[in-house]
Amino acid sequence: MKLRKFAAIDIGSNAVRMLVNNVIEFPDRETQFQKSALIRVPVRLGQDVFTAGKISDANISRMVDTMIAFRHLMKVHQVEKYMGCATSAMREAANGHEVTEKIKEASGIDIEIIDGKKEAAIIASTDLHELIDSDKNYLYVDVGGGSTEFTIFSKGEIVASRSFRIGTVRLLNEMIPDAYWGNVEKWVREHTGGYKNMIIIGSGGNINKLFKMSGRKPGTPLSYIYLNAQYHFLQELTYDQRIAELGLNPDRADVIIPATRIYLNSCKWSGARKIIVPKIGLSDGIVKLLYNQEMGQETLV
Repeated sequence: MKLRKFAAIDIGSNAVRMLVNNVIEFPDRETQFQKSALIRVPVRLGQDVFTAGKISDANISRMVDTMIAFRHLMKVHQVEKYMGCATSAMREAANGHEVTEKIKEASGIDIEIIDGKKEAAIIASTDLHELIDSDKNYLYVDVGGGSTEFTIFSKGEIVASRSFRIGTVRLLNEMIPDAYWGNVEKWVREHTGGYKNMIIIGSGGNINKLFKMSGRKPGTPLSYIYLNAQYHFLQELTYDQRIAELGLNPDRADVIIPATRIYLNSCKWSGARKIIVPKIGLSDGIVKLLYNQEMGQETLV
């Protein structure tokens, strides 16, 4: 048995995360991936970018401090390889590349700003294949602060994938016109219409929190009816009540409502009535991709 450690840094529109994974290699069976540490820092870059077009000096400073801390944490965890990816907010920021240069200079950490297509491809590097039955149809919905990635699986294969700018931070700032919602609805309906009994696979911090709040056992799907009831329940509470009574983090208590709206619309448009919540996402995909590339098994363009 050989123990290795890989790390993934995910710079999103609502938060920055670092996942450290134990990668355990066995001579006679499949390699295991186990979460060793997950650190989440609520730097809401999307609030800057989607309203002002660039990342503020205050948040640049917070980002640099975060990355310096991540560098030290990777050292003490003895991480041998890492990959840092920035998504919607950074790729739209006028000073996004300037920020990555400052991060590199201060912390030594390289950050790659990736597009929606590569983001979806990295997510597909996760253990989704273990959840997907070849005789069923799935719509994978990954909701972030700045964008949502949709991927359709049928017969165990990806048949369509698209990234749309309908993230939770954008919705909070009322930046999504009805016409754009219509474009998303049209795409989902057109690409799922030919498949029966569609099941949604939900990804992202908000659906993970909704699943935890449900009290269901891991592997048990959420129903559309339950999610719709939760949506109305959350709307009835004030922001302060969601923090005080439900124990939500301040940076989760506002975005959880628009996130739920996206999942509900995904159900309506695709005809799905069940949502599987495997608790995997971009960070998990980065670690899997890193390992597969190390073994010479996978590359992304």
